[in-house]
Amino acid sequence: MRPHPLAAALAAAFPFVLAAQTVEAPVRSLGVVTVTGGQPTSLPTQIPATVESVTREQIDQTINARDSEDALKYLPSLLVRKRYIGDYNHAILSSRASGTGNSARSAVYADGILLSNFLGNGVGGLSFPPRWGLVTPEEIERVDVMYGPFSAAYPGNSVGAVVEYTTRMPQRFEAHGKAGFVSQPFDLYGTHGNFQAYEASASVGNRAGDWAWWLDFSRTDSESQPLTFATRLVSSGTSGGAGQPVTGAVLDRNSAGQPWYIVGAATQYHTVQDHAKAKLAWDISPTLRAAYTIGAWQNRSQGSSESYLRNAAGQPVTSGAININGSSFAPLTGGDLPLTDESLFHVMQGLSLKRHTQGVFDWELAASRYDYVEDRKRQNAAGNTLPGAASGGAGTIADGDGTGWNTLAWKGTWRPGGPHLFDFGLQQDSYELRYVTSNAVASWLTGDPGSLVSEVGGRTQLRSLWGQDTWAFAPGWKTVLGLRGEHWTAATGRTIIPGANVATNWPGRSEDFWSPKAALSWQWRPATVLKASLGRAVRMPTVAELYGATSTTNAQFINDPNLKSERSWTGELSAEQDLGNALLRVTLFAEDTRDALFSQTLFDANANVNVTRVQNVGRIATQGVELAYEGSDVLLTGMDLSGSVTYADSIIKENAGFVAVPGDTVGKQQPNVPRWRASAVAAYRWLPGFSTSVAARYSGPQFRTMNNSDTNGYSYMGVSKFFTVDLRATWQASKTTRLAFGIDNVNGYQYWNFHPYPQRSYVAEVKVDL
Repeated sequence: MRPHPLAAALAAAFPFVLAAQTVEAPVRSLGVVTVTGGQPTSLPTQIPATVESVTREQIDQTINARDSEDALKYLPSLLVRKRYIGDYNHAILSSRASGTGNSARSAVYADGILLSNFLGNGVGGLSFPPRWGLVTPEEIERVDVMYGPFSAAYPGNSVGAVVEYTTRMPQRFEAHGKAGFVSQPFDLYGTHGNFQAYEASASVGNRAGDWAWWLDFSRTDSESQPLTFATRLVSSGTSGGAGQPVTGAVLDRNSAGQPWYIVGAATQYHTVQDHAKAKLAWDISPTLRAAYTIGAWQNRSQGSSESYLRNAAGQPVTSGAININGSSFAPLTGGDLPLTDESLFHVMQGLSLKRHTQGVFDWELAASRYDYVEDRKRQNAAGNTLPGAASGGAGTIADGDGTGWNTLAWKGTWRPGGPHLFDFGLQQDSYELRYVTSNAVASWLTGDPGSLVSEVGGRTQLRSLWGQDTWAFAPGWKTVLGLRGEHWTAATGRTIIPGANVATNWPGRSEDFWSPKAALSWQWRPATVLKASLGRAVRMPTVAELYGATSTTNAQFINDPNLKSERSWTGELSAEQDLGNALLRVTLFAEDTRDALFSQTLFDANANVNVTRVQNVGRIATQGVELAYEGSDVLLTGMDLSGSVTYADSIIKENAGFVAVPGDTVGKQQPNVPRWRASAVAAYRWLPGFSTSVAARYSGPQFRTMNNSDTNGYSYMGVSKFFTVDLRATWQASKTTRLAFGIDNVNGYQYWNFHPYPQRSYVAEVKVDL
């Protein structure tokens, strides 16, 4: 029987462990993944859940990976809402029963260091995607995804999935260099252009005696397509000659099917990002290892706008009242055509000490910290319009300096002998949000902060105690029983908005929860494993959801300090069949969530702003089935095939809130969770060193609003279905040089998730390995 892909690859990737002692290869025979040999990830020793993985070799062969999140692209039931290369503020991960607006329902780690941003949830006035930029594609050794909240080792944010990036640590001297180029011809509304991205990276590492080190550097220079658009509802026009007559408006229908004019494009980013990371490991003894990681990520980004409108002389119209086809409309403002300038510098650190003997008792002590050393966004004011705004004038400065989080954890594994194995641990996770928005003095581009616009912030902390017992109670049977206890506090919350006469220091809160977990597996036949898992997860409100009200020229975010914690019960039944050169899995899953924490964004046409409100949704129930297959040398020697199909019926069952009228959300589909999604990858090794792959992804129709009123997905602010096909070819041109060429979305499908996704993109790269 084949070793489980996760456990086998972990052992292969870290042979220093096996050098210290002889360890029997871990196997999948009992349906619970057993990680042995002192795994260097945050994964617990026993994993009572569905696990899918992708290795460094698979990424190189089949994925045009420009960012670390691209490694997840074809895994079952997963989607990252990545809008362009280097997307730093909207790339949210979704899973079986969690949409692309619920970033706090999944947990992303790199070598055990938390990358998920649990300061908030989703996007709105503030954005909280995982900090993908702290991992580069070139340093990834493998990625493992554990579905569902079935391990007691993780907080309730694991209800959707846990993603663990394992990055490289060398066994000998190695050096790598890579350069890439991407070109995206883009044609939408009044925008017709070619947007490009350049990438370069270098890494070097070595192992000498008891010491190992690794350095990784990269730069990304990327241009996005326009992501937002200035609009005017046709019904908001007034017949008559008022306003400047203009041409160039594009007639379309919004997500609700109403006719509107697209009058300009905005949020066209030019972003330059630098990444640097250093890792150091010291084998203090054959069974004790200390490791330290420090990573820095810097981003400088400018967002530009373009008016589609032209006056009689053919000149751009960027301000004032306008007249389209005999109807006058509200004046163009800086909110329609905003300009932004962002400067970000974030640093993460991680330190661990691990004893790995595979004897009676092993343990690990780990700490990490993530700091917003600098996090500032400058933007022109609504009354400061183009072209003058490009040179300065009125605007705001949003300052998040000092925001961040830290974690501290101790965990152990006790093997008393016989049928039991115990994993247990203590954890503390602390989050602090500081966000101050001020009017800029003199110039939004260069001025200092002046009068206060808003100040929001606060702290949350989660202290946890957990344990789980893996018990092989009979031949062919194994169970994992776990319990997690959590104490959550929120404190120092403040929401200050002088213009709205809001100045509130919120009282502190604390709550306690217990979350049981259980899994059972049975080796039914020599090649067939049956497995059942059940787990409770409690997802506490984030700082931003509690206190983070904000207001900008084009968006408002409304908080609620009295939000309840979200409580979910999740279960799955799986059957795994070993086909010799392939693995087939069928999983039935269900999730029942009470007081679901939801950020709902609606467009206020009168104020011309997007308004996001956070609320508890009484109950959401999801049932579905997932089919996954992965095989090597299938049909032909050298051909690898993998694929998955997922069906999820996710329905709002109870909700005291509403969108337009009471009860209009009950019985409706959960936003951003499609009923059907699928992916498939076929790769063929034609010759040693030359391979090609073709991959496809499909997502069915879905909705963005809770009352499912957005029936037109193929429009700005809509969420559409999609079907895309990607190609990749790699050639080992010499012993040290590899070339690759790819095309993403080769069929040129135009699809949306509020913003437009990339159109057909051409990728070229060269890599040198020494």
